[in-house]
Amino acid sequence: MPRFAAREEPLAACVDRVLAEDVAAERDQPPFDRVTMDGIAVMFREWQQGRRTFTVVGTQPAGAPPLLVSAPDQCVEVMTGTVLPIGTDTVIPVERITRTGAAAGIAADATVKANQFVHRRASDRTAGSLVLRAGTRLGPPEIAVLAGAGRASVRVTELPRVAVISTGDELVDAGKPIAAHQIRSTNDRAIEASLARHRLGVVTRARLRDDANALAVAIDRLDTELDALVLSGGVSMGQFDFVPSVLEELGARLVLHRIEQRPGRPMWFGVSARGKPIFALPGNPVSTLVCVTRYLLPALRTAMGFAPTSPELVELAAPVDGSPTLTYFVPVTLSSSDRGTVLAQPHLTNTSGDFVALAGTDGFVELAAKRGTYPAGTVARLFRW
Repeated sequence: MPRFAAREEPLAACVDRVLAEDVAAERDQPPFDRVTMDGIAVMFREWQQGRRTFTVVGTQPAGAPPLLVSAPDQCVEVMTGTVLPIGTDTVIPVERITRTGAAAGIAADATVKANQFVHRRASDRTAGSLVLRAGTRLGPPEIAVLAGAGRASVRVTELPRVAVISTGDELVDAGKPIAAHQIRSTNDRAIEASLARHRLGVVTRARLRDDANALAVAIDRLDTELDALVLSGGVSMGQFDFVPSVLEELGARLVLHRIEQRPGRPMWFGVSARGKPIFALPGNPVSTLVCVTRYLLPALRTAMGFAPTSPELVELAAPVDGSPTLTYFVPVTLSSSDRGTVLAQPHLTNTSGDFVALAGTDGFVELAAKRGTYPAGTVARLFRW
């Protein structure tokens, strides 16, 4: 898979995008000794030596320069988030203080420790240190880190422009008149929804008839204009399965065709003459969505520079009969056991055309070829829709 380009984007446009550069701390974090509790700031040794009343010499709000305590018996009233006043090192919470005019008395049963309720400068990160690595997916915490590093914009991988092409004379889009011998076009919608959910591409949908010349012209044009092609249907061995031969005529380099798996065995993958990835998926809806989730999404993540992640593992909640010669992808719904284990309840489809059975499922598990039955409790890899 070729790597996609990166560009500078404002933070608001970066949610769920992949970071394309390392980012360093702008300043120490926190940038000063930061008060973490409303109360009074004192010198700890004075309390330790028995002092229980201090004179309040000022109030230190957040966002103001630090005040100075110049005498041992003095304190400053402080608010959460403010700079620790100069000459103090400990904060006593307001709940343990009694004010009488300028005098602040500390409760007899108060517990006071050195440096309490003080978030020390640079205790999180030092200026110039790494805060985010390239390849990080940018969610709410990461956006906050970028803002804290002073970045109003950042380099992220561009969202690839993906052509989603459904092939077949029988397909009719939703909302259009349909004949008894036709079916609704669902695969293109499912692929588009998958890419949108994972923020992995900007989709252009196309629906093409089973005509080799028309397929060649349309595929060549879309390959010229966009970054990746995903086709659905026409990849098996039927009389009207023109896609593999058309791609060959257009100079595409075949990487693989047919995978020992169920569903989705006829899948085709290659690279166009222009160096762009082409995924040609089986036309049965369950096969299409399984192949999208198992192969297309990981490939796009890799091409966009996502950092590798560990596989997500679950336990089967019920037994499943294995496939003797094929890797078996089984749709599941997820729940939790009393032990906190993630359980996967199998939801077998009627056929690979039974896309309605996928509604409400969370994804599928991958089971290696096996004669016999996978018992409940078997650990399997999960792929979420």
